Amino acid sequence: MNDKRFSFWQKWLTYANIMTIGVGVLVAFAGNSIVFELHNEYTKEVFFSASEFNPDVLNLKNWLFGIIGGTIVGFHILMVMISENAFKNKEYWAYKAMWFGLLSWFCIDSGISIYYGAIHNVVIINIVALILIGIPLVMTRNEFKK
Repeated sequence: MNDKRFSFWQKWLTYANIMTIGVGVLVAFAGNSIVFELHNEYTKEVFFSASEFNPDVLNLKNWLFGIIGGTIVGFHILMVMISENAFKNKEYWAYKAMWFGLLSWFCIDSGISIYYGAIHNVVIINIVALILIGIPLVMTRNEFKK
């Protein structure tokens, strides 16, 4: 792979993670907005038989979205820093770390979501993020072979 092509995929990786940081901020501070309306409606359907969140449940949901959003932001800031430094320099540990971080999150989050019947979380959030961040990792794999 030439340097220009590698640079394209490396920048895709950085920008995908920056975009995900933005999603994390929205999750934390705008979890009840129109942006998450579909996710919230499916959550009500799965866990509350489509009835509205009562005030106590809404407070719990908002608190959980706040800490989940903060975790998303922190994880993806770390991914940006790796992408812009060690990954850009083609350090093998960075490639592995990004895959391990992405796949461990995806498997745990998706497994728990499936267990509780929240398939919508896997489809709307997890698969999109896996593809968006996984594509540049797949496309650059040959640059990191020992």
